[in-house]
Amino acid sequence: MKKPILPPLDYQPRPYHGPSAEEVLKLRKEYLNPGIFLYYKTPIMFVEGKGQYIFDDKGHRYLDGLGGIVTISVGHCHPHVVAAAQQQNEILQHSTTLYLHPNITQFAEKLASKLPGDLKVCYFVNSGSEANDLALLMARAYTGNFDMIALRNAYHGGNSSGMGLTAQSTWKYNVPHSFGVHHAIAPYPYRGPYGYEDADAGRKYADDVKNLIDYATPGKIAGFIAESIQGVGGFVEFPENYLKRTYEHVRAAGGVCIADEVQTGFGRTGTHFWGFETHDVIPDIVTMAKGIGNGAPLAAVVTTPKIAQSLVGKVHFNTFGGNPVVSAIGKAVIEVIENENLQENSLKIGARIRDGLEKLKTKYPIIGDVRGKGLMLGIEMVKDRQTKEPAKAECAQVLENAREMGLLIGKGGLWGQTIRFAPPMCINQADADFVIDVFDAAFAAL
Repeated sequence: MKKPILPPLDYQPRPYHGPSAEEVLKLRKEYLNPGIFLYYKTPIMFVEGKGQYIFDDKGHRYLDGLGGIVTISVGHCHPHVVAAAQQQNEILQHSTTLYLHPNITQFAEKLASKLPGDLKVCYFVNSGSEANDLALLMARAYTGNFDMIALRNAYHGGNSSGMGLTAQSTWKYNVPHSFGVHHAIAPYPYRGPYGYEDADAGRKYADDVKNLIDYATPGKIAGFIAESIQGVGGFVEFPENYLKRTYEHVRAAGGVCIADEVQTGFGRTGTHFWGFETHDVIPDIVTMAKGIGNGAPLAAVVTTPKIAQSLVGKVHFNTFGGNPVVSAIGKAVIEVIENENLQENSLKIGARIRDGLEKLKTKYPIIGDVRGKGLMLGIEMVKDRQTKEPAKAECAQVLENAREMGLLIGKGGLWGQTIRFAPPMCINQADADFVIDVFDAAFAAL
């Protein structure tokens, strides 16, 4: 099979003169958190990015098919975003909500305009973990209830409360957490009890939430939280009507509904700006991060004026929430998404890649499932399609094979058996064809 060639790029990266990857790795082992991990048998060091591409210290170019873990939304170093950051950096780098500043209010107005219903009160924080922690506080303060429903296979952050909401052993340390959190069956058609062929799967999975409320809680709950597509869990899509029926059960029990849009937000799913809109529901609280800042440390919680009032009376404050620089960046990111039609591009290019992956599924038995929306696509790998035994080692090898051909991808799922593809939303048709060719060659090499 002929080796795929990266599409041409009229850009020359700057020569790199810093410390070598070997030196950086040595310092990292000595001074950084030992719990962090690296992709690839031979670690790779990136020093420059341009659009959908990223360059290592030796000047080699790669198509960034993971987008900094679903974070680079409009492209590396987008000129409009860079200009907004640089302009604000030269004027005032920091101010807090103790004082007025136009950037935070203009950004909040812009962000709220993208949300439906009465979702218009914005709280700015620094990460998705913080956003989900704040949403949990809101739910409990507003309802007066304590118990929360989350989903198995979910990931909601690495802080204490986020770990409690998360339901994958990989991400949970053996310390006290999860107080008052109950985890319902994951609505995971490929591996769950109700599969793709079950037209009533959404209702059946939602009924488990009702069962959990009746048997594991006082009958009244603070809320329910779910990613619109499970991210770390392997880009798992929920069956039709699942969220709609679940929201009904939750609200009947006095709870609020929280949509975790950390990975699905900002047009990535293609058909809609937010992942929850693909389920025809409107949550009470929305959390977001990652693509909101195109790599800047920025996140937000958006809720209704009524729920926002529940935090009045005590002081809620975040030192860096709504910082003038990141607010300028956040507003610029939305402007790029609108002006360059990146949501529409996600739909068009994502459909092209999804179609190619479906064809590869018929060619390679190790591909058990292809799923996702827009530019958020998962390929679950199994040793046997009948037993669905996870193909963990093979998945890791596909990542290695793809990297050698110039494509960066990720993996997810409890066993690391699912390839995750979520590139910057600016990728084009030539990139899409390259991606399919690389996957074809990467699977063939197994």
